[in-house]
Amino acid sequence: MSDKVLMKGNEAIAEAAIQAGCRHYFGYPITPQTEIAAYMSKRLPKAQGGCFLQAESEVAAINMVIGASAAGKRAMTSSSSPGIALKSEGLSYLAGCDLPAVVVNIQRGGPGLGSIQPGQADYFQAVKGGGHGDYRMVVLAPSTVQEAFNYTALAFSLADKYRVTSMILSDGILGQMMEPVDFTSLRFYNSEQEEKAWALTGTENKRPPNIINSLFMDPIKQDPEELEKVVFARYERYAEIEKAETRWEERFTEDADVVVVAYGAAARVAANAVQAARAEGIKAGLLRPITLWPYPKAPLAALAQRAKAFVCVEMSMGQMVEDLELAIRCAKPVLRSNRTGGMVHGVEEILAKIREADAC
Repeated sequence: MSDKVLMKGNEAIAEAAIQAGCRHYFGYPITPQTEIAAYMSKRLPKAQGGCFLQAESEVAAINMVIGASAAGKRAMTSSSSPGIALKSEGLSYLAGCDLPAVVVNIQRGGPGLGSIQPGQADYFQAVKGGGHGDYRMVVLAPSTVQEAFNYTALAFSLADKYRVTSMILSDGILGQMMEPVDFTSLRFYNSEQEEKAWALTGTENKRPPNIINSLFMDPIKQDPEELEKVVFARYERYAEIEKAETRWEERFTEDADVVVVAYGAAARVAANAVQAARAEGIKAGLLRPITLWPYPKAPLAALAQRAKAFVCVEMSMGQMVEDLELAIRCAKPVLRSNRTGGMVHGVEEILAKIREADAC
């Protein structure tokens, strides 16, 4: 296979997963992510030890991921907005068992069945957990097809390193668009798999059996302290992730009076709006969160020391804006540029918000 190939974003995600060592994929078709499952169905069975299985439902798929991961295998599932909602219980069980996995969400318009057009209204669902209980997922938001490839490989590495679920939060634009992908970029991401001493691989009478469980209920003691200790320890691990794995990109922020904050496909339009604003003499810049969790709070707080206003661009009615306002402690005005229901921003409407922010 050539080092650089023209691919859809969905195909790039699937190929990256295979190259990163994923050998177990369980999914269910839903637009606009079906190409991931279709690609996996062709490529994965040809990989040594590869297993593709179209589950009977999204609920079944996520539970199959739990089983494969518990056996120490790199496993992945993918879906689109309402399908991810169906997987929410499984996401909580993955966290409760401290199992690594990769979940891909190619977002569409909602709520409900909504539309098959792109959206970003699953931000809360991704960064606030997605299921019940105290837990976090690493959430990576690519804005190009190349990044979709790179960050999928990274997602597997982070999942294994910290024993967490990593989510690729993309959208219908990036999933369906085609761009050249350089396969050699994968070498920059550590996709090596270490031995998983905790996995359910059979003891061969050489070690005590491993137990993977998310239920903490002694029928005699009924002692909640054990679960609390486990959750506290889990959050210490999350703190390590926040310290070491927060990722973002900045453009023209050194002297920016107005900072535009956007992720994913919306950030591509926002970048053009920033350039248009610069052409008008407005000192605009862009901060693009790459990890939506952990969120780039520190760089945003630093920018709030010198910028006079922010513009939050989202293909939703406003979800990331809450994390932005928290990051800057509401120190500066935050204007919103929102499209939803499958609608996509144009450069001019973001530029109008930048002008408005510049007048603050």
